[in-house]
Amino acid sequence: MPILRLAYTTQFLIALIAVFLVWSQVGGQGHLDIMPWYLKLVLGFGLAYAIVKATICAVSGETAWNGATLKWLGIALAMMLLCGLTTYYYHLYGESDENDEQDSGSISRLIPNAGQPIG
Repeated sequence: MPILRLAYTTQFLIALIAVFLVWSQVGGQGHLDIMPWYLKLVLGFGLAYAIVKATICAVSGETAWNGATLKWLGIALAMMLLCGLTTYYYHLYGESDENDEQDSGSISRLIPNAGQPIG
């Protein structure tokens, strides 16, 4: 039994890395950067936990596709949907670091009356 705990712990850590890697590639790293840390923590850890629980249910049952496995697979899909909706929300309403100035007041000439004849 201790070897299974080690295997599930390893799977959780790998799933956590995979969740954040896929989320940054699909949703965009810029959107993840403006998202609060607690949303990323809850959604990322929740999805990795659901993946491991689906694996535990698949291994412990008589068949791999049993009711508990499907339940945790559904929870994992719901967590993925929440990740996508959260990313979409921050895509639409998140603060941008870009300057949104219409007229920056650029200088047209450095030297007054340059190019005009003296006199």
